[in-house]
Amino acid sequence: MSLQGKRIGFGISASHCTYAEVMPQVEKLVSLGAEVVPVVTGNVQNTDTRFGKGLEWIGKLEEVTGNEIIDSIVKAEPLGPKIPLDCMVIAPLTGNSMSKFANAMTDNAVLMAAKATLRNQKPVVLGISTNDALGLNGVNLMRLMATKHIYFIPFGQDDPVKKPNSMVARMSSLAETIDAAIEGKQIQPVIIEKFLD
Repeated sequence: MSLQGKRIGFGISASHCTYAEVMPQVEKLVSLGAEVVPVVTGNVQNTDTRFGKGLEWIGKLEEVTGNEIIDSIVKAEPLGPKIPLDCMVIAPLTGNSMSKFANAMTDNAVLMAAKATLRNQKPVVLGISTNDALGLNGVNLMRLMATKHIYFIPFGQDDPVKKPNSMVARMSSLAETIDAAIEGKQIQPVIIEKFLD
């Protein structure tokens, strides 16, 4: 795997319970020599939960990546024509953001960065975390899976008994997924047992 020198956008949407699982993957990308450009939705930045305060997560992201957060559509738009990415990641990708992305809605910095990356025909890697992947959002998941230049971190049901429609990406497979996506390949298998790490 060679991510040395790659410029990777890292978008985070508001699946607050997943941040602790995602942060080590951001650190791993940096350790592999990638330049990581952090991008967040307003809900990430402005929401405090039992999983941590929004501004504390922002501070951690900026510290780990060494880059300032992109937090607006205006700041994200240049990732298309002026300062393109080699790959854009959205992890975690909530059901809300998945629905918007699948239907070409661009109302936050993360979705703008993804749209800008697709415009350049570069890969967008998605790490889903949604309670309705096998429910109302199933159609949006399949639409994205069938879209050129979009790739998925392998994902599975995180609690089939209590939350049968919920699916979450195995975030530990992020770097390998990016490496394959840059080569135009979807890592396989894409649907997995979530907790066999």
